[in-house]
Amino acid sequence: MAASAEAQQQPPVVVVDDLHVKYQVYASGKSAGDAGIRGLLKRGARGLQEVHALKGVSFVAHKNESIGIIGSNGSGKSTLLRAITGLTPPSSGAVYASSRPNLLGVGAALINDVSGNDNITLGCLALGYSRDEIEELRPKIIEFSELQEFIDFPMRTYSSGMSARLKFAIAASKQHDILIVDEALAVGDAKFRARSEARIREIRENAGTVFLVSHSMKSIRDTCNRSIWIEKGVLRLDGPTADVVKAYEASRK
Repeated sequence: MAASAEAQQQPPVVVVDDLHVKYQVYASGKSAGDAGIRGLLKRGARGLQEVHALKGVSFVAHKNESIGIIGSNGSGKSTLLRAITGLTPPSSGAVYASSRPNLLGVGAALINDVSGNDNITLGCLALGYSRDEIEELRPKIIEFSELQEFIDFPMRTYSSGMSARLKFAIAASKQHDILIVDEALAVGDAKFRARSEARIREIRENAGTVFLVSHSMKSIRDTCNRSIWIEKGVLRLDGPTADVVKAYEASRK
């Protein structure tokens, strides 16, 4: 089972066709791929090894869907999202998108030597806003990030959670056609996570398509109407979130 009948009536926005991704990895555990990919190495292997991170993954995402990507550490979830955005090239197969996917990940770098306020300006310029639009959005971004007291401090003084909240607030200020969120909801307190989830649902309801990678099954259940389970690079299950999460959790008992 994949997209619902209702979703299939919407136009496709992302098509993943028999996608394979392979990495060259050293036996020391140093990898050019996912941090968890070292777990795929054979014990006792030496020298450069090839790791097959994604193995023939295929699915179609439609307009107005919110799709959770779940799986154990090193299963290929982040590799899949990077392939969708074009950051990781396929070894074979293909990814097609109706517009440019935007990746929102907590690991993405902000500029540490300038203030949070200046990062808002730079981030919004990168999203294509005009100077007037940035000034109109600035108070909303600051309020959403909950960084009012720290917004003029250099980014290097921020905790990782503060940086992630600011990045989410900047990225979520725009209505994206295709938004890819990698663990962004894992930061902040329950109040911030609830607002983040509400904003993702708002993007989806305004004809956007959202992909969410998270280890929090609660976030996946609350945010996604469809989920894809990736395990050891293989697509194990694709369907309604309640069914996929139930099967995934049962496999871990």
